[in-house]
Amino acid sequence: MTEGTTSAAAEGADTLTRLEQEGEIAADYLEGLLDIADLDGDIDMDVEADRASVSIISDSGSRDLQKLVGRDGEVLEALQELTRLAVHRETGDRSRLMLDIAGYRAKKRAELSELGAKAAADVKNTGEPVKLKPMTPFERKVVHDAVKAAGLRSESEGEEPQRFVVVLPA
Repeated sequence: MTEGTTSAAAEGADTLTRLEQEGEIAADYLEGLLDIADLDGDIDMDVEADRASVSIISDSGSRDLQKLVGRDGEVLEALQELTRLAVHRETGDRSRLMLDIAGYRAKKRAELSELGAKAAADVKNTGEPVKLKPMTPFERKVVHDAVKAAGLRSESEGEEPQRFVVVLPA
């Protein structure tokens, strides 16, 4: 291996270790939260797309975790920000950690990927741009990825919280 290759491999290992540490800190924080709220849930940690990913899942099929998702994922978004702050407090670094509760984000990701693919197909058929409804940053990212996978491009327009995706012809 060359010196540059060795350095890149070491940097990749350092990044993985840092992301795993973020996941551990987040898991500890969330376990404390579950204890305080007297909710049952298991914590699953992973590293996906260069970010720590933490999921709270329940084997019992209980609706209790839905309280932590809230209407349209509002509580989930807030908990994600609090968890990122807890990680930041421990590490001193800004975290891009993603939190999923009871599979809400996984289901939402599948729906949004389908929406992005459908919008891309519409643009290919008509040659006209398609504007989608306002979305959160997470939702926009999933749609942008789906549009890119379909071979088109997209842009975000507008100001938060009314920021939306526009799918553009090739």
